[in-house]
Amino acid sequence: MKVTRLEFIPISIAYTHREVSSRVNRDGVTDVIVKAYTDDGLIGWGESCSGANVESVLEALRGMAPFVIGRSPWESEAIRAELWQRGIWLWRQPTACFAYPGIDMALWDVCGKACGQPLYNLFGGKVRDSANYFYYLSQGPLERIAADCREGIARGFQVFYLKVGIDIAAELEMVRTVRETIGPERKIRLDANGSWTVNEALRNLALLDRHRIDFIEQPVSQDPASNMIEVRSRSAVAVSANEGLWTAADAYRQMTSRTADVYCFSPYFTGSLAQFQRLARVAEFEGLRVCKHTHGELGITATAAHHILLTLPNIVDGNQQTAHMMADDILRTPVPIAGGANWGVPEGSGLGIEVDEDKVGLYHEEYRRRGQFVPYDPKLVGSAPR
Repeated sequence: MKVTRLEFIPISIAYTHREVSSRVNRDGVTDVIVKAYTDDGLIGWGESCSGANVESVLEALRGMAPFVIGRSPWESEAIRAELWQRGIWLWRQPTACFAYPGIDMALWDVCGKACGQPLYNLFGGKVRDSANYFYYLSQGPLERIAADCREGIARGFQVFYLKVGIDIAAELEMVRTVRETIGPERKIRLDANGSWTVNEALRNLALLDRHRIDFIEQPVSQDPASNMIEVRSRSAVAVSANEGLWTAADAYRQMTSRTADVYCFSPYFTGSLAQFQRLARVAEFEGLRVCKHTHGELGITATAAHHILLTLPNIVDGNQQTAHMMADDILRTPVPIAGGANWGVPEGSGLGIEVDEDKVGLYHEEYRRRGQFVPYDPKLVGSAPR
């Protein structure tokens, strides 16, 4: 069995509301759908993350294609290694890490279909029967935040996630509202996207922890690593690392340096599903935990990452997802986390998904019409970031 053709299709699908943080202002997801064809008629599906510029990822995929065509889909890790070395993508690793996982997912989807096995079985088998995901809150009026919390509770969510790092006084009120609405037992997760100094982080976390914070994601800049180490050593709030895990080597250094209690990353940081699983196991050996990250994703990526989560013993509850924020998707059957907190064992071989190709065409035309959902508000261009 050989790969005969790769097709790359950029698509844009809107959120139901804007995603706002100290770093991002975004109205939807633009990703590149990867379709892998084999000489025995199988088709595999994958999804590459757009990051700052989807065209650069699309060009990276086109540059990678000659390393894949004519190869066995069972050679995905060998292909990735050759790309990094002979293709010198090791000099452009963050872009490569965003692009290649789409090919990787498609190849593994083919492999699962070829042998009639679900993806998790190809990665050593599941150690759990479900994974739990968070409810992504958006900053805004307190009444709306409370209403969103009530909606999340009605859907069964136990972990509620809010971006901070813009206005601490307003955010204290938002977090207070979240705690009052969700009650004492459900968890609050916060993410500052590296916007605080060490001293700001220590002061702000002491204030925020009055409302019992489960953990704070990236409170300070990842550079130097001593920023995170100092906050972790001086704050009672558990710390999660995200920025700074841009490559497999970065993730390994952060974990073995013990910069955080939880490492929040995905195949888009490490370059492939197998690398994501390997680094999650490194965290396990270090006695640390893993939270699956999202850059904003469609059902293909959500499903592929979920298969890997089922194989990991050290994941947190409240893994990241944006399915409940999407106005639509390209799968015929919505992923379970579009409406609830828990996702069980996918059925079928490979990824176990059915892609609606009419919707792929529809949202490709949407991309052609409006372009990428860029991660910034164009009106803010020219203003000084923090």
